[in-house]
Amino acid sequence: MQGLMQDAPLTLSSLLDHAARFHGDREIVSKSAEATLRTNYRDVNGRARQLAGALRRLEVKTGDCVASLAMNTSRHIELYYGVTGAGAVLNTVNPKLFPEQIKFIVSHAENTYVFFDPAFGPLLEALALELTGVRGYVCLADAAGTPAFNLPNLTNYEDLIGSEDVASPWTEVAESAGAILCYTSGTTGDPKGVLYSHRSLVLHAFTVLSADGMALSTRDGVLLVTPLFHVNAWGIPFAAAMCGARLILPGAALDGESIFNLMRAERCTFSLGVPTVWLGFLDFIAAHRERLDLSGLALERVLVGGSAAPRSLIERFDYMLGVYVIHAWGMTETSPLATIGTPLPEHAQLDAQSRYDIQMLQGRAIYGVDLRIVDGEGTVLAHDGIAAGDLQVRGPWVVQRYFKAPAPACDADGWFPTGDVAKIHPNGYLQLTDRSKDIIKSGGEWISSVDLENAAIAHPDVREAAVIGVPHPKWQERPILLVVAAPAATPQRDDILAFLAARVARWQVPDDVIVVPALPHTATGKLLKSALRETYRDHLSKDDGES
Repeated sequence: MQGLMQDAPLTLSSLLDHAARFHGDREIVSKSAEATLRTNYRDVNGRARQLAGALRRLEVKTGDCVASLAMNTSRHIELYYGVTGAGAVLNTVNPKLFPEQIKFIVSHAENTYVFFDPAFGPLLEALALELTGVRGYVCLADAAGTPAFNLPNLTNYEDLIGSEDVASPWTEVAESAGAILCYTSGTTGDPKGVLYSHRSLVLHAFTVLSADGMALSTRDGVLLVTPLFHVNAWGIPFAAAMCGARLILPGAALDGESIFNLMRAERCTFSLGVPTVWLGFLDFIAAHRERLDLSGLALERVLVGGSAAPRSLIERFDYMLGVYVIHAWGMTETSPLATIGTPLPEHAQLDAQSRYDIQMLQGRAIYGVDLRIVDGEGTVLAHDGIAAGDLQVRGPWVVQRYFKAPAPACDADGWFPTGDVAKIHPNGYLQLTDRSKDIIKSGGEWISSVDLENAAIAHPDVREAAVIGVPHPKWQERPILLVVAAPAATPQRDDILAFLAARVARWQVPDDVIVVPALPHTATGKLLKSALRETYRDHLSKDDGES
């Protein structure tokens, strides 16, 4: 017997329509170097409808891909809804990738049009002759703000949508239709496309709103530091429309001072970003504490993802600002939210240090995502907090197949291999111990680079740390530690090694400490350990084997 309820499709356009009707005056604030633009959900709805009409006029068909190379602005939000509202797929391209990767993505996705911020015009000029499938380029500006780029069929955004009706209809699509196409960062091989459906994105948005998700609500002002091109800014554009949360978009200014000033001026209660951004934010506050009015901050909680949050980051947010850090884990293939570290009732009475221990973990699985760990033979391991194995996930917003791939990305039962090594505790908390490609195999034992990095960052002279395994003549691999100095500090090798020796087993202590001015990161903010391994692969080759 079938249920007797209405069958309304779960589409992205329905989210924006809801926001326009019931939260129409809630602001969307865009910050740029030139000005602060204030709009709202009602106006964004009308302009997204204009864009949908313009795309149909350009003969963009249902299922066609349209690219964006843009930062966090209200025009980029309009692309999210206008492109998908025309029945097309928005391919959010990360402009921080290498040009060859951008060329690969735009070509592989067969993008018909490319919408771009003026800052990325020169990048596209250098690639345009090779992007033969692109029919035209749209600069996300008005006529006065669009330079004379040497790009075929170039127009500006305001002229493109200006003649269209703010009541232009949405193109009807099935909820299973593709909506947003994101590519992995491609640190090993070409980037891979993950095509999210309308349904998967709406379901993901419900979870973001839940109390045990990000607890997003209409009462929040969200400073969206996470880029829109990074897995849909972790689902916030859709969840914010669903509940009418106020959005504050920082554009390209992500330095500590700019984030602090915008956060304070706009009374932001919630923000999201990768650890490197928050390190700069906290360093700015620490360096200028005497002249800053911290009482003006309304910030209550920060969600950290992209890479593991160091314990020192969690502690500094607490004692400097009284802000609770929520640790989350996910990936492009999981839309991205898979686990989140909201506390359990029994954590309410914990002392600060015990609470930090919990916050260091990657959180518990949210409804919609199932997870397990398996050994090398595929045997499912116990969730006892002791066994470590390869992490697998499945669920309605987990990838089934990469875009244009000939074979599924998961097994016959839907389990997707994440490439992470993890433990799962009896209370459901996930603890990532490493990426499978980063774990260090030394003398028959496994050493977690993540654990060593967390220990190193606790040293007061260390701002950022990376641990890699390099070839060793006796032990197969041994860890070495690369550190970036904290402001006004001068880390000393022997001092750091002694500090670590008091916190980890002797055989886990790195064989060397190297102070570097900066560490390489991927375009999504993760440590680029493949580059470090290549640079330092011979560092211990003349070791005497007595480590």
